[in-house]
Amino acid sequence: MELVHKLDEYGKPAWIGLMIAGFVVFWPIGLAILGYMMWSGRMGCFKRSRGQWWKAESRSSGNTAFDDYKAETLRRLEEEQQEFREFLEQLRRAKDKAEFDQFMSNRRSRPDGAAPSAGTA
Repeated sequence: MELVHKLDEYGKPAWIGLMIAGFVVFWPIGLAILGYMMWSGRMGCFKRSRGQWWKAESRSSGNTAFDDYKAETLRRLEEEQQEFREFLEQLRRAKDKAEFDQFMSNRRSRPDGAAPSAGTA
């Protein structure tokens, strides 16, 4: 497990290098390393859920002032992200309402029994 921690310190390039070396030496080794990287989430593109963009969030830097600052910044960013999602939802609702109001206005303005023209959507 010491090797895993050492590779994690060097980051994703170290894992990729080890995987390539495994493929060069004996392809099942490289395949096993690739599978482990995907299973453990070290690939960075699998098994990520919202709010886990920063893997180092739970690790301590050793400096409590910095750790507090980092935690506060991440909390603020998550709040801003939620506010932005709510803003986008309000925009979608406003757009939907405007489109529906336009549809109803067009519908009311045409004579009874007239089929809608093919050019209007």
